[in-house]
Amino acid sequence: MTFLTPYQPQILSIFRIMSGLLLLQHGTTKILGFPASQMSGVPITSMGGIAGVIELVFGILLVIGLFSRLSAFILSGLTAAAYFIAHMPQGFYPLLNGGELAALYSFAFLYLAAAGPGPWSVDAMRDQS
Repeated sequence: MTFLTPYQPQILSIFRIMSGLLLLQHGTTKILGFPASQMSGVPITSMGGIAGVIELVFGILLVIGLFSRLSAFILSGLTAAAYFIAHMPQGFYPLLNGGELAALYSFAFLYLAAAGPGPWSVDAMRDQS
């Protein structure tokens, strides 16, 4: 599948944008109530509310590619903490404790913190990735 190799930088940007958008919806539902979900309306001073603010702020930064490495690193830690706090107590296996997504997010964001934002980002325009 080497035909994709020339597009690796652009695919990295798409991966960053989509990962950010997918996480951002967790922040928008918690803080803005959109889309409405079982997580909507959490008190902003609760653990879920604080996580929602972090998801909202750093999710937006990650989507636009501003301070991408820092944002991805913080989100990696946040999603790892979500796994260990919310899922791990329910059992060891992510398939059974509902933590697959949190674990995958954690490693995806860790990769982005190391790899950088890709060419389609504010960071790349500022030449500070």
